[in-house]
Amino acid sequence: MSGRAPRWLRWLRDRDPDLAATRRAARTALVMPALFALCGEVLHNATMASFAAFGTFSMLLLVDYSGPMAERLQAQAALAVAWLGLICVGTLAAADVRLAVAATVVVGFVILFAGVVSSVLAGSSTALLLAFVLPVSAPVPLSQLPDRLAGAGLAAAVALPAVALLWPRPVADPLSAPAASVCRAAAGYLRARSSGPAPDGPAAFVDHCRAAAEITAQTGADLRGAFDATPYRPTGLSATSRALVRLVDELTWLCAILVDRSDYTDEPPGCDPVAHDVRRAAAHVLDEARALLDDLRGATGPLRARGEELRAALNAMEHSSTVQVPAEHPGGNSTAEVYGFIAALDVSFRAQELGFAVLQIADNVDMAATAWQRDWQARLLGREPGALAAPLAAARERAAAHLRTDSVWMHNSLRGAVGLGIAVFLADATGVGHSFWVLLGTLSVLRSNALSTGQNAVRAVLGTVAGSVIGAALLHLIGHHGTALWFVLPVAILFAGIAPAAISFAAGQAAFTVTLVVLFNIGHDPNWHVALLRVQDIALGCLVSIVVAVFFWPRGAQAAVHKALAQAYEDSARYLAGAVDYALGQHGPADPDPRGRAAAASARRLDDAFRSFLAERGAKPLSLACTTTLVSGVVGLRLAADAVVSLWQGEDRARVQAVRADAHCAVLDSAERVTGWYHGFAAGLGDHSPVPDVVPLRPEGAARLVRSVRGELSDGQGRATPVAVRIIWTDDHVDAARRLQPGLADAARTQAAAHRGRLRKWPAG
Repeated sequence: MSGRAPRWLRWLRDRDPDLAATRRAARTALVMPALFALCGEVLHNATMASFAAFGTFSMLLLVDYSGPMAERLQAQAALAVAWLGLICVGTLAAADVRLAVAATVVVGFVILFAGVVSSVLAGSSTALLLAFVLPVSAPVPLSQLPDRLAGAGLAAAVALPAVALLWPRPVADPLSAPAASVCRAAAGYLRARSSGPAPDGPAAFVDHCRAAAEITAQTGADLRGAFDATPYRPTGLSATSRALVRLVDELTWLCAILVDRSDYTDEPPGCDPVAHDVRRAAAHVLDEARALLDDLRGATGPLRARGEELRAALNAMEHSSTVQVPAEHPGGNSTAEVYGFIAALDVSFRAQELGFAVLQIADNVDMAATAWQRDWQARLLGREPGALAAPLAAARERAAAHLRTDSVWMHNSLRGAVGLGIAVFLADATGVGHSFWVLLGTLSVLRSNALSTGQNAVRAVLGTVAGSVIGAALLHLIGHHGTALWFVLPVAILFAGIAPAAISFAAGQAAFTVTLVVLFNIGHDPNWHVALLRVQDIALGCLVSIVVAVFFWPRGAQAAVHKALAQAYEDSARYLAGAVDYALGQHGPADPDPRGRAAAASARRLDDAFRSFLAERGAKPLSLACTTTLVSGVVGLRLAADAVVSLWQGEDRARVQAVRADAHCAVLDSAERVTGWYHGFAAGLGDHSPVPDVVPLRPEGAARLVRSVRGELSDGQGRATPVAVRIIWTDDHVDAARRLQPGLADAARTQAAAHRGRLRKWPAG
């Protein structure tokens, strides 16, 4: 017997990876008709039946939580509680149209904006909005509120065991597997680099290293692609998910470090052999990190032990570099000799930079695994491992980062809330029947820009027309044999759940329309005219979405990406400047953390703008490759500042400030030139002005640094001091930020040329 899957199953798996949509649809097709029958046919309560059906649809089809089963059930229980509360608010507000409109705007904004806190809330937004839209669009006496709550409560009570027992989703994290692949590839590359030339010659060694570097770069790109593949950051408030999301930036930076090359030497200079020990120790740490990412239930002890070995190797390398680099370098002060002196520390610096990145990765993997392994009491009490902020503090920080007029998430939340409020008003003013269809039409097509909304509106109307025609034809064929609708309902639900993922948005709208037509005709004489009347309601809702999209930030994320990039580079450049000031003690023991937090907040806003840009339908006026390069550059600039701060933490601040060597001024001057370029670059991104020329290497600055090391920062035996080594390494971190500039400048110029081309083509736009 052949093990090859049937063609239809292969087709479905190609369009529905892991059968995620099929799983949700099948589960809902089993549960929803059973509850609807129980409430309508056994209990004879139409209100209870409607809310049980829509509650089941919301809690089983519209959400699909990930993580351990305990966390999924907690999320399902929280969704159920929120559903009950929103039903109460919606029922109370529906009594007066003015109150209903105001409540819809406020509740809609809160639900949509809350998604910025975590992917769990973001993924629940449609389900939560449905819980409010359903009661607010159908005013009833308060005496019916208990029936509504009973129906939703019954749906919640059945949804919990259904999620756990009916084809449960496998425990998996979308980031763990690709992150583990990056760790594996990076460890292999480090072993290749530290092994030395192969017996078959230097050329074979270079080829082997180049191949390993390409594999590492590709796995890094795959990880970033998986991270950017969803319309919101794949993170929750749990400690594990927060640690894994931070891991993406750190692994992206690690890949950039591993494939980076210094541009003032063609061949790697001879270096302290201890630098190779650091590489080998880092490879061991990455191996243990990969093992934990493959199974977060594994022991964390081996990772911590390897981390201590890496720290010891880094300390030994710093001491060895201090001893071996002579302050009185033989020869003169020519450019080649100056850079030769600095190159003596270059490979050691790269090992130090690498070690810092790997230790950051190890700490985050350790936190993720430790959080995953907490007992239920620790989870219940919210005890967080390590130095992670409490969930409430993390939520406040994320929300505060987006309470700005330039936040795409803020734009989308306001747009959606206002659209729903207008839909409530128009539904009441026009007196359409089943006015919640108008709100569903508004909700289903509203996107982040006018073009995407218009395209979705056309698809929604066409899909609804097709679904209405199919539903009307079905009701006409069934005639007075209404019992047959009970057999049609599960099939319609199954198709409504699978169609959006496997076929198209329009097909999903058609299937959803058929489902509602069948649902509203069960228990009544089938009336096919009702199906066609629903088209006007959906069309009205789509019209509201288009009007709101045109007047509220019509250009969407495409316009916001450059603004977010400009702000992110501006804040990250300030952070790097502040980190260097902190390192060299120029302004006392200043705390670089506020600038670091501002840079991180800007990076989050950029990430959401870029993610919305990727999710928008239609052609991309911005080059995706260039935009990705610019987004990744922010990560490198910000983490370079992190590395400078880490390099000097624990150092005797009084001793560093007392030195006041000329080397300080040389590094500060270099940092000022590099960060100044980024400030100009940010301004160019914001207003599409010319990109400044990249900062070249300045031999006179390097010579000044070397003279200071030889003269002021040497000990009695004429050797460089630990402060001298760290100053040179600080300058190397600044230079790493400088080496990002050519690629960023090329990407920005390409984007600017495309922008000018669009202006010439559509000067009025």
